[in-house]
Amino acid sequence: MSNSYKPVSAEEAVKVIKNGDHVHLNAIGNAPQVLIQAMCERGRRGELKNVHIHHFHTEGEAPYSAPEFEGIFQHDAFFVGANTRKNVQSGYADYIPVFLGEAGRLYTDGRIPCNVCMIQVCPPDENGMVSLGTSVDACLSAMSVADYTIAVVNKNVPHALGDAEFHLSKIDIFVEDNTPLIEKFYEEPTETDIAIGHHCAELIEDGACLQLGIGSLPNATLACLGNHKNLGIHTEMFADGVLKLVEKGVINGANKALDRGKIVSTFLLGTNNVYNFADKNPMVLMKDVAYTNDPFIIAQQPKMTAINSAIEIDLTGQVCADSIGTKQFSGAGGQIDFIYGASRSKGGKAIIAMPTRTKKGVSKIVPTLTVGASVVTTRFHVHWFVTEFGAVNLYGRTMQERAKLITSIAHPDDREALDKAAFERFGSHFHFVEK
Repeated sequence: MSNSYKPVSAEEAVKVIKNGDHVHLNAIGNAPQVLIQAMCERGRRGELKNVHIHHFHTEGEAPYSAPEFEGIFQHDAFFVGANTRKNVQSGYADYIPVFLGEAGRLYTDGRIPCNVCMIQVCPPDENGMVSLGTSVDACLSAMSVADYTIAVVNKNVPHALGDAEFHLSKIDIFVEDNTPLIEKFYEEPTETDIAIGHHCAELIEDGACLQLGIGSLPNATLACLGNHKNLGIHTEMFADGVLKLVEKGVINGANKALDRGKIVSTFLLGTNNVYNFADKNPMVLMKDVAYTNDPFIIAQQPKMTAINSAIEIDLTGQVCADSIGTKQFSGAGGQIDFIYGASRSKGGKAIIAMPTRTKKGVSKIVPTLTVGASVVTTRFHVHWFVTEFGAVNLYGRTMQERAKLITSIAHPDDREALDKAAFERFGSHFHFVEK
């Protein structure tokens, strides 16, 4: 390991990548773009073949997944983002089904090799400490087994505390690049989002510990929590939506059993406001994903309340959250980790929240899941289900009761068809009222 800080060019740094290597990339907006581009240039020159690329969701360009690199790079990601979705669905790239909390174990247990880990960090402080800033993900596990760790040193990366922080001696090769981090600006919540957020907020108690994710729906939920007290955050990721509640003192972590007073996360994705908020902030702990997503750690937080979304749900409560039929859309992520952890928490609530219809007006509540759809949250795990039309608790309910409850908060124009489907499935003992 290096004990000195001697930067080289990106082109020089990626020369350590060999044919057949497995490369882990830092995730979200912290993907080391300058190294990615330099690596792809080597590929274009015919210097590499059969290099496997692993990462969680990344923002920015992901050229290595494109058809032009077939046989050169093989994208085998732990989560499919918008930048790789088309290539995954067309077969030029691929997906490894895994709970994100267990992804690091694939490296440390030797299931997947890691030859080169490419990360992005803030400049070292006076003690030689650097930070992964906005994304810890599984980088520490990858680094622990990698032949080489290459770090882009970028002044725009916040010096976040927690597992994100380590000594520069753990880095083998340094590259300097000050490209601004990718920001994410979320759409304003729709009326549907606001209605769902209101129903979710009604389920959140004072003193609860939250996992909300990111996007317009979580932001709509957070906007309804201004009068709550002593909320905590233990999550996979968070964005700007939490900042106002921190400023108001609503989010203070006072009731947490672990990491009291701290906001715990493994990713950040938002504007520079949230990146700056994490910079040297003792309230923010950026932790390894194996910690944030461990259901047995999650379960120790009292009133743990996990809110996750879905692509579709069937009448028995099976939740598809990562595919559209056979087409891979995203990944399991941390949904089941938090759903299970929250359901085991004292006073906890596990919530699946989603609009009743797609933007094209197609019902997301279906008699049976689309052929080929993946079940992420099983009907054995599902508890609360929320739409813009209300909230129902499915836990401990029979199959027929679940069908009735789920249908009761479907879009009004879809309820009769769902009732009829349930009647056909369960027989004459299932009662429904025709319009």
